[in-house]
Amino acid sequence: MPLRVGFDLDGVLADLNGALVRQARVSFPEADLEPTPQVVDASPPSDAADAADREPGEVSPSSLSLTSRQERQLWAEVKRTPNFWESLDETEPGIVKRLADTARAERWEVIFLTSRPKSDGDIVQIQSQRWLRAKGFEMPSVFVVATSRGKIAASLELDVVVDDRPENCLDIAIDSKARAILIWRGEQGAVPASARKLGIGGVPTVAECLELLVSAEGGQGSLVDRLRRLLGLKSGEPQRARA
Repeated sequence: MPLRVGFDLDGVLADLNGALVRQARVSFPEADLEPTPQVVDASPPSDAADAADREPGEVSPSSLSLTSRQERQLWAEVKRTPNFWESLDETEPGIVKRLADTARAERWEVIFLTSRPKSDGDIVQIQSQRWLRAKGFEMPSVFVVATSRGKIAASLELDVVVDDRPENCLDIAIDSKARAILIWRGEQGAVPASARKLGIGGVPTVAECLELLVSAEGGQGSLVDRLRRLLGLKSGEPQRARA
């Protein structure tokens, strides 16, 4: 069977953080927006904004210190922007085309997962599909997630899911047989211990993730064992995947 791989969008392929930072500087030109240490390229903790005013998937820029009021104003502006999700840059130049070429060569089945909130214009799924096509991935399958990433991975019988949020990877490890790979753009030693205990390995770029997946397909033993070795994890970790 072909390898079935799920890719998160924001923080993995799409630079949401950069777009939010640019919008914040336009929305609050008079504010003293002090940069904070940026551990990952996009998705900060899910409680970054007031829960009463957030929809699933909303985040705030990880490289600026914003008040709760400013975060709400920022997201209100994003939601008023027609087809906002088509305006994002790639996290790594040319990475969507590289993914498309690799998937075609290796005969992978790829699905894109996202919990983006709605904006004006077309629905999130269509905006995301057009963005992926514009970046070089023809006929992309996009699933807008409103529930557990792990349950989605299980129902879609995915082998691997690539995400930039440790909590999503933990969800995948607990609720599915898929192998979660964490895109961690900070220090690799800072990957949460809870993730490594569940056999979740981190890589700093999507390019390296693609190389790892190609290498894992060509080795001996099960896919899960090959990925463990390539991610530097101990044998016997709890995650499982279909060979």
